[in-house]
Amino acid sequence: MGLKIATPTTVSKADLAHLGAGEVGYIRKMKADEVSRVFPEAPEIDPSLDLWALFGADGTPILLTDNRSSTFYKAAEDELRTVSLH
Repeated sequence: MGLKIATPTTVSKADLAHLGAGEVGYIRKMKADEVSRVFPEAPEIDPSLDLWALFGADGTPILLTDNRSSTFYKAAEDELRTVSLH
């Protein structure tokens, strides 16, 4: 019996960006100074406030809140499995 060697598969950046789309979301703690870059429509925010954001697998911002639990509720509502990034 011969040894089988796996052939490497190439994945494009576009394919990688869509991996988990509509199925996976990630939750990340954010600092107030990052908010305007990611959520340009957000009002000015107190820098001492702890903020949490929910993003789609491709990085699309979905929700910004000061309540971490809200990100999980929104993910469940959108039927997204969540992961946290540190």
